[in-house]
Amino acid sequence: MGLIYALGAFLSWGLVVPVHFRLLDGVPAWGILAHRIVWSSLFIALLLLALGLMRRAPRFTLQRRHAFLLLSALIIAGNWSLYLWAVQNGRMLEASLGYFINPLVNVALGALVLRESLRPLQLAAVALAAVGVVAAVAAAGTLPWIALALAVSFAVYGLIRKLVPIDPILGLGAETFALLPIALAYLAVAPTPPGQGTRQWLLLMLTGVTTAVPLMWFAAAASRLKLSTIGLLQYIAPSCLLGLSVLVYGEALPPSRALVFGLIWAGLALYALDAARPRPVVARAPGDCTG
Repeated sequence: MGLIYALGAFLSWGLVVPVHFRLLDGVPAWGILAHRIVWSSLFIALLLLALGLMRRAPRFTLQRRHAFLLLSALIIAGNWSLYLWAVQNGRMLEASLGYFINPLVNVALGALVLRESLRPLQLAAVALAAVGVVAAVAAAGTLPWIALALAVSFAVYGLIRKLVPIDPILGLGAETFALLPIALAYLAVAPTPPGQGTRQWLLLMLTGVTTAVPLMWFAAAASRLKLSTIGLLQYIAPSCLLGLSVLVYGEALPPSRALVFGLIWAGLALYALDAARPRPVVARAPGDCTG
C-alpha cells in the first residue's frame, strides 16, 4: 500500500498538478496558493465528516506534535508558492531539477536523522546523483536557488510528516486549517484578477482536490516506507515534469542540463539495481532462538 500511495502522489505531482496550474496563468501565484488552502480546507472538512473523523481532528495546543504540524504547514506553503511561481514563469525545468535533487536530501536526512543504513551500491548511486547536482551548479555558473529551495523544503516536510504520529488525513487537515486564516485574509484584500469567469473559478475550486489528495497519499506513503525508498520513487515526479517542460511547453534543454539529468538517472538505475538484487538468507543454527 505504501508503494501504491507513493506512485499516486508522484504521478499526480508530475503530470496533473503542473498542467492544472499552467491553465491558471492569469492568476498570481499567491492567489492560487490562497485558493488552494481555502478549497483544500473545504474538501478535507467534507472528507473528515464523511469518514466520521471530525471528532478526532487535532485541536492546536502547546503539544510538541502540534508545533511540528504548524511548522510543516508553513514549510509546505513556502514550497507550494515557489513551485507555483516557477511553473507560471517558465521555470519548470529548474523546478524539475529541484525535485531531482530532493531524493538526495531525503536519503541524507534518512541516514543522518533516522539512522537508515545504505548499502555500497546505494552509496554509489547517491554519489553519482550528487555529481550531477554539482555539475548543474558548475554549468549554470550560479547557485540554482529555486531547485535547492524546493529540494530542501520538501525533504524537511517529508521528514516531519514521518516523525509526527498522526493519521495522514488528520495531519493534512491540521496543516491546512492552520493556514486557512492567512489565506482568507489574503483573498479579502487582494484585487480580483481580470477575466475571472466560470472556467477559471472551476479550476480554482479544483485546486482543493489536486492539492489535498496527493498530499494525503504522500503522507500515507511516508508513514509506511523508508525515507530513502520514498527518495527513490520521488524521481517519478520530476521525470514527468521534465518531459512536460521540454516536449509540451517547449522549454530548451541545454546539453549541460541533459548531462546532469543523465547522471542523476544513472544513479537512480544503480539504486534500483541494488533494490532488485535478492538478499542472502542467513541460516540459523539448531536451537538458536535469537533475533
